[in-house]
Amino acid sequence: MNSGEKRTLFEKIWDQHVIHSREGYPDVFYIDRHFIHEVTSPQAFDGLKKRGIQVAKPNKTIATADHNVPTKDQHLPIKEMLSRFQVETLTQNCKEFGIELFGLGHEKQGIVHVIGPELGLTLPGMTIVCGDSHTSTHGAFGTIAFGIGTSEVEQVLATQTILQYKPKTMRIEINGELKPGVLSKDIILYIISKISASGATGYFVEYAGTAIEGLSMEARMTICNMSIEMGARGGMIAPDEITFEYIKGREYAPKGEAWDEMMNYWKTLYSDQGAQYDKVLNFDANDIGPMITYGTNPGMGISIGETIPDQPGDASFKKSLDYMGLSSGERLLDKKVDYVFIGSCTNSRIEDLRLVADFVKGKSKAPDVNVWIVPGSKAVEAQAKREGLDKIFLEAGFELRQPGCSACLAMNEDKVPAGAYCVSTSNRNFEGRQGPGSRTFLASPLTAAAAAITGKVVDVSTLLKKEAHVI
Repeated sequence: MNSGEKRTLFEKIWDQHVIHSREGYPDVFYIDRHFIHEVTSPQAFDGLKKRGIQVAKPNKTIATADHNVPTKDQHLPIKEMLSRFQVETLTQNCKEFGIELFGLGHEKQGIVHVIGPELGLTLPGMTIVCGDSHTSTHGAFGTIAFGIGTSEVEQVLATQTILQYKPKTMRIEINGELKPGVLSKDIILYIISKISASGATGYFVEYAGTAIEGLSMEARMTICNMSIEMGARGGMIAPDEITFEYIKGREYAPKGEAWDEMMNYWKTLYSDQGAQYDKVLNFDANDIGPMITYGTNPGMGISIGETIPDQPGDASFKKSLDYMGLSSGERLLDKKVDYVFIGSCTNSRIEDLRLVADFVKGKSKAPDVNVWIVPGSKAVEAQAKREGLDKIFLEAGFELRQPGCSACLAMNEDKVPAGAYCVSTSNRNFEGRQGPGSRTFLASPLTAAAAAITGKVVDVSTLLKKEAHVI
């Protein structure tokens, strides 16, 4: 590579972390930060024990309990047997191998992709992996972050490296101004609806454009989080002043001279003018309205108010609509909902909770809707209480629970009943994802809050206009 070569942000970070490369083989790729949790780590640790191997760099690994933990009465012994066993096993393994653990009850515990950024463990230019597909969240900071399988978790624990083929690169630009009521969740649902749930397979995506540059860090995390839902290996956004301001002062972030040194490096993390991508897509922010999914993959999305499309002869499309109890040509507008779930590593941060609280303040939920709000971490939960958001939720009839993945994947007791419709701020709407037979509409926190108050699918932008007119 010559010094005058124009490189993308992805290429700059990738090249810096390749330890060994040989044509026709995967690169030996160094990992800066490894996050683990209670579900995908036990088998990896067992593998190390059977081979008599220690963790190569324990200080590069951080553990938390999140996927299968209860979100009520976390101070009590865990009732569900599998959850209790998984959490106890994680505790024992971390103790045995010298890994820092933010376990249940710890003030830093939370969903792995929420606590990494909020603690300053996620920093620009890093390579980050975790045994969870939504590790792509951390790409919002200008990192190469991706999910790995259990055998790869063992590989990283043992060597601090992983074997990886270099993905292709894609740039997605979103320029223009967003309409009122349109959030970052709507942006990513819109993109996936346009390119499909497999449209970025084989690519690492960089998001850019004025609409992206104007987003907060938490909003950027939502977009990168769902990169995996269009088949991408991961997603990333170049760090800027918004990124640096977010990181500064966080517990594990660099301080003093170390901060200045890192800033000098971080400011080089952008795609060079003229750098080549394998694919480039452009979208206009003004074309995006509040979005909602109607099917059983995140690519099956429409703008609220649009009709469900038809795909004649597509058996899987018909199967999806049959599962959802919907038909082509039908509108979701005014569709009755039974549950609203506001949480997951996609939308459980303090900004999400503030948006919801601001919208529902002084209102009450529809009487026949169950509303669960599950903060992404103990820090988010504590901040929400300091700001009085918990009282707003209580008065609205919402149930504020304790941190965990919860009804995003329903590994714990938080399950949506069979046949029930749930408007969810999570990232996946697969069959049974939120509980056997459950039916999921993916949407933004604002759209979810509006559904909670009205008891049905509504266009939140219309409600916002009405409220502004009243004021």
